[in-house]
Amino acid sequence: MTSRIAFEPYDSRYLESVRGTYNYFVERTTVSFDLYPYTPEQMEQLIEPLSELYRSYVALYDGQYAGYFLLTQHKKRPAFNVTAEVTVYLEPAFTGKGIGKKAMLFLEEVAKQLNFHSLIATICTENEGSIALFSKLGYKQVSHYEEIAYKFDRWLDLACYQKKLK
Repeated sequence: MTSRIAFEPYDSRYLESVRGTYNYFVERTTVSFDLYPYTPEQMEQLIEPLSELYRSYVALYDGQYAGYFLLTQHKKRPAFNVTAEVTVYLEPAFTGKGIGKKAMLFLEEVAKQLNFHSLIATICTENEGSIALFSKLGYKQVSHYEEIAYKFDRWLDLACYQKKLK
């Protein structure tokens, strides 16, 4: 039997699932540079789109919540409105099933429909899975910030990956 991957727009019924996913990565990994778990209010602010330009989705695997992914504002100045930042967080049990790749391809199509020119992914250099995914999808590393964050008693580097859509 083939498993079915589906995406739907985020709504508040997924708030606790999304918060659980994010807080897992905050508390246990360097995927997120946050240091403390998010409250429901903080998570709502993070995931709700700031304007009609941006989107938030959840991923479902055989109808079960598997993670979330976002198309968000990259920078606040208006000239940057042609660029969006992409984010994907999957529940650990759902990695390696092709969900991240399909979510990114879906987000790229949404971004094209919204007339974005460029997409950016910011990734901790320890996150080899995300680096491999974005590289495979044609994102190019355009920057590398050394020792830009400190978490779990060590310095962390951050890399930015970009894909031009047009």
